[in-house]
Amino acid sequence: MSTNKRITLQQAAEIVKNGSSLTFSGFTIWRRPFAIVYELIRQQRRGLHLIEVNGGPQTEFLVGAGCVDIWESCWVGHELYGKYGANLSRKVGTKEIIVEDYSHAEMMFRFAAAAQGAPYAVTQTSLGTDIHNPEFDMLGRAGKRDGKRIAKQKYIFADDPFFDAGPQVLIPAVKIDVAILCVQQVGEEGTVRVAGQLYSDPEACRAADITIVMAEEIVPEEYLRRNADHNTIPTFEVDYILECPFGAHPTGMFGKYDVDGAFLKDFYGKTRTQEGFDAFAKEWIYGLDHIAYLEKLGWPRMLNLRANTALNYKPRK
Repeated sequence: MSTNKRITLQQAAEIVKNGSSLTFSGFTIWRRPFAIVYELIRQQRRGLHLIEVNGGPQTEFLVGAGCVDIWESCWVGHELYGKYGANLSRKVGTKEIIVEDYSHAEMMFRFAAAAQGAPYAVTQTSLGTDIHNPEFDMLGRAGKRDGKRIAKQKYIFADDPFFDAGPQVLIPAVKIDVAILCVQQVGEEGTVRVAGQLYSDPEACRAADITIVMAEEIVPEEYLRRNADHNTIPTFEVDYILECPFGAHPTGMFGKYDVDGAFLKDFYGKTRTQEGFDAFAKEWIYGLDHIAYLEKLGWPRMLNLRANTALNYKPRK
């Protein structure tokens, strides 16, 4: 048995340094690594550069807590539990954060390029839209484009030299320091098995310099080898692992537990102001660890979210 990759929740957050570029697993309100997000807030991480295929509650919590200086993505919100990111909107209005806007497809192509080791992706996505208005190159306007961790240019137009297919857009691959994944199972040596949709998890892992996997359970590698075709990410692409049941709450974990919509709706309603966010964080984040957080939520509430193992979700009563 290999345990040299296993770390604690606190150690996982310590790997993310001030100023790090960071991305997460999942999609909108599913499989977000909230236990680590909360710990980053407790440790008062600052200057983070979030680069996400799409944002979600994890973005809103980190932005509201003042952890983020730059956010690159296409959308943020809580789906039906809060349509837009009120904390991000507020921070943009006060000029406390830089937002670099790409289309959803462009963000996915940027991650795919990084995963393949390519410096950029080529696409026709979003041609003719204000996504490509040079006035909206916010990182360029802020003087952040150093050609190192941030590309020299947001995009370049080029004509197809092979088949005369017309104008193309060249968009830079992402540069990620740390990817944090939240999954159902990880092996003792780092093999990842995701149940349900993979989203952009494999690309996020391969794009990052360091990958941390937080799982509902750590299982024997021998078990994962029995049906190796069901595995998602191999051991050599994972640097650190930790076990954290209900670690995605309030987002959902397919096959394990549903989204806590009431919690997200409450968060959305109470954090339209900074004072509201601060009060919410004082109640639900500061002064707690993960177990204390679950105890505060209450086990009847957590068990009520538990998915039916035959259906992979909780049927409505």
